[in-house]
Amino acid sequence: MFGLSIVTLTLFLPLVGMTVLLFLKEEQQNEIKWTAFGVSVATFLTSLLMWIGFDNTNPDLQMVQQWAWLPQFGINYYVGVDGLSLLLVILTTFIMPIAIMSSFHAHVIEERGRAKLYYIFMLLLEWAMIGVFVVHDLFVFYVFWEITLVPMYFLIGIWGGEERRYASIKFFLYTMAGSILMLIAILYLGINAGTFTVEGAGGILEQLANGSLTLPMGGFFSLQNLLFLGFFIAFAIKVPVWPFHSWLPDAHVQAPTAGSVILAGVLLKMGTYGMVRFNLQLFPEASVFMAPAVAVLAVIGIIYGAWVSYAQTDVKKLVAYSSISHLGFVVLGIFALNQAGISGGTLQMINHGISTGGLFLLVGMLYERRHTKSLDAFGGIWKAMPVYGGISLVVTLSSMGLPGLNGFVGEFTILLGAFGSSVLGLTYTLFATLGVILAAIYMLQMFQKVYLGELDKPENIALKDEPLTWQEIAVMIPILITIFLIGLRPAPFFATMDASVNQLVEEKLELAIPQEATESTAATDQTVVDSEG
Repeated sequence: MFGLSIVTLTLFLPLVGMTVLLFLKEEQQNEIKWTAFGVSVATFLTSLLMWIGFDNTNPDLQMVQQWAWLPQFGINYYVGVDGLSLLLVILTTFIMPIAIMSSFHAHVIEERGRAKLYYIFMLLLEWAMIGVFVVHDLFVFYVFWEITLVPMYFLIGIWGGEERRYASIKFFLYTMAGSILMLIAILYLGINAGTFTVEGAGGILEQLANGSLTLPMGGFFSLQNLLFLGFFIAFAIKVPVWPFHSWLPDAHVQAPTAGSVILAGVLLKMGTYGMVRFNLQLFPEASVFMAPAVAVLAVIGIIYGAWVSYAQTDVKKLVAYSSISHLGFVVLGIFALNQAGISGGTLQMINHGISTGGLFLLVGMLYERRHTKSLDAFGGIWKAMPVYGGISLVVTLSSMGLPGLNGFVGEFTILLGAFGSSVLGLTYTLFATLGVILAAIYMLQMFQKVYLGELDKPENIALKDEPLTWQEIAVMIPILITIFLIGLRPAPFFATMDASVNQLVEEKLELAIPQEATESTAATDQTVVDSEG
């Protein structure tokens, strides 16, 4: 295809669509909407072609394209996918058309105008997010990482709620401040390695181990630990890991519906992906050293997010705090440092994007009709909108982790990995399991207050005359299909990542963990392999 790999084509299609939008006039509302939607669908289809052509048995990067960008500095355009990144690319291209179509009749866009600019920012954001997942040059990765801040800042700041300016600035400053530490670590690695490619930067690990690159301090302040922290803090803020979470509820509550869907569905996964791709791969010894402390933060986030969700009176803020709890599970799985944990964590990234993205869509549909997010303002919604209530029940149960739906598979595999981990173990697993119970409590309470009970408020009774539109049903159908597909048949998703996860564990992490400890996890990992089949 004109010398372009399928990865490059998928990466730059949104940018081409954005360029087309620049030449359309603001008055051409339908052309703007459907052009943005069409480009996002085309991008999704090319990502599916990428998946079809992907070799599950090959753990290395595939569909690679590389050329020198700034050769004097060792900076390259270097893209490709493996089992750790492919599913996240597909998640990104899957969520974006849904988010764009959900915006077609959004009141806030109609009221504040500038629809052309809105859809340009959406496609720009998709381009940058895909870039984060496919680029394997640290410097170019950092460029894409920072670019994602710009369109999301404006999406919140222009089309957000009443406190949108405060939320957008807080979002921007939090994430950018953490990124500065990552930039310093990237520069150190790239300058010493002579190249910014992930493989090249990883080559200095032997020098770190041999002591030829050292700092006077040792122990916790060893060089590898400090480099690990430079990356980890940036990723922890993006996830967000407790206690770096305070920007998230404000951003979610103030963002327009599509912004919340993308924020929860994809942007937060950039942090957890970074932990797998860079923290574990570049700094395996530091990952082993830091794993118990990181797992403590993850478990606190699981319980804290669930506890605070239960106390919320704003349904959108409840869903926002639930993300802190759910992504705590992902971080726990990643730092179990074994096949079960990392595979479960990666799948749970996909599950959270689908389930929580679906919840934000449903909240947005209700807000468009009632113009309130207060739990106390609802009640009996299922009686007024039965189709909407039925869809909401499935998505709510998915977020809770009901067996047979997607959320259960990821959470179960993560708990299995944490229990069998040589660096974590039973205590972490027990506390994390408490989070599963709490999730059921706050999600069922939310469902009870919004959808069940008496239909006794005139505003809610009026909803009988406002059933879901065909476009609203259309955006939910793919989410419902995926919820059942992953829940009932997770094997193809695990198969996509297995080879790459095995390579990471066997060639990096197991060598950093004492041998007597790794032997105790072998039986657990084999159990997961058998269950995936």
